[in-house]
Formats: sequence, structure tokens, C-alpha cells
Amino acid sequence: MKKYILDLQVVEVSRPHERYVLLKLTDPNGPLPEMMPGQFAQLRVDGSATTFLRRPISIHYMDSTLNQIWFLVQIVGDGTRQLATLQPGDTLNVVLPLGNGFTMPHSVDDRILLVGGGVGCAPLLYMGKAMAEMGCRPTFLIGARTQKDLLQLDLFAQYGDVYVTTEDGSYGEKGFVTQHSLLTGSTKFTRISTCGPKPMMMAVARYAASTATPCEVSLENKMACGVGACLCCVEDTQHGHQCVCTDGPVFPIEELKW
Repeated sequence: MKKYILDLQVVEVSRPHERYVLLKLTDPNGPLPEMMPGQFAQLRVDGSATTFLRRPISIHYMDSTLNQIWFLVQIVGDGTRQLATLQPGDTLNVVLPLGNGFTMPHSVDDRILLVGGGVGCAPLLYMGKAMAEMGCRPTFLIGARTQKDLLQLDLFAQYGDVYVTTEDGSYGEKGFVTQHSLLTGSTKFTRISTCGPKPMMMAVARYAASTATPCEVSLENKMACGVGACLCCVEDTQHGHQCVCTDGPVFPIEELKW
């Protein structure tokens, strides 16, 4: 898929949580390129004396009618703090779309489970939207530490059925996502796609293997270039060392040495 370097215009900035900023951008020069759920972009950080590399951010949502792309950015360092200072009307330089996305349903009858934790929930919203447009209704299973860490449940509910766990039991079922009653009942899924903290994804992968359910995970290895040149995101797989930014970020679990 062709890659683009674009100067996008910031349309809206919001703070759904003290540790997150939601950026909505558009291309004032024409339609945004086609992008697949699970792909990501490299965002240039301007105005920071300590940030020299672009930041890899997953594609959170695409709206072709409004010609908008959304990025949900977790604020963890100088680079993301600088991105959080953007205002409507500002310009953000991005490289996209990068990497390989999630496997889409083969049939409207497929039962797809999308499991997310933390900022890993971000790419699952666009996945849910794309599935809904195909006539397939996904099931979302979202985990967080507490109720205040849950984001955008109303948006996920527009595209599928939403189940939630929180570690302290303040919302949904208490525990981790793999402890939810949805996974211990009789419901069988055609495929599981997951993104989030590595321990969570490993637990989901073990559950999938135990039930012989095809599963893919979106890795969040540190990336610098996004195009396979710097080798800092290399993952040791069953096929040897592979760059997560180009061979992933989405991998079937049987290809990983977990």
C-alpha cells in the first residue's frame, strides 16, 4: 500500500482523560488515502528540543464523509506532551498508512472478538467501524484498571456489543479481560484480535490457543523510523527476526515465540 507524507490540519482537540489527548485531523488538499484498521502513522513532533523522532500512533478512526482521521495519543513523554499542545488550525506532518492491519471478516456471519486494554483499544474502534460497514457486528471486550480509565464506550457501542472488566470492579466485571464470563461461557468466536499491554495480549493468546480460536495481536514495540530501516522494533518470530513496523504490527499468535 502506498505511503504518504501529508501536512494535516488539526480540526479538533479534546482530553477524554488526563493522560490522553484525542486529535481529529483533515487533509485540506484532498481526500485522505485509504487505510486499513490496525495500521499506524508516524507523527512528527515540532517545537520540542528533546524529541527528534516521529511518534508511532495507531489509526483510531477514519471518517470519509468528514475527511477526518483521529489519533488517540497517550501522554507519556516529551514528544506526546508536545502533541497534546496542538490547537485547531495547527498543522501536523504525518507519514501514513504504515504496517499491516487486522484480518477482516470473511463473512457477515463471522463472530469476531476485539479485546483491548489501555491505549490499545484505540485501533479497535476503526476496526469495529469497518466491520459494521461490512454488515458484521463485532464483540468488544475492554479492560481497564478502574472506571475512570475507560474511554469512549459509547462510541464502541455504536458498532458492536461491549463487555468490560476493571481490576477494582468499579465498572463491569471485576478482574482481567481473560476472566470475563464472556470467555467462560458457551459463546464461540471465529477470530480474536487484540491490542494492549503485552501481558494482557499474552493471556488472550493463551486463551485463544486453549480454545483453538485463530488469534492475532498488535504489537507495540518501540519504533523510530516506521519503515523497517532502523531495526529498533525487531521481534524474534518463528520466521526469524522481523520488523514490527513493516511485517506487523499485527501478527498471528502462531508466528510469535510466546
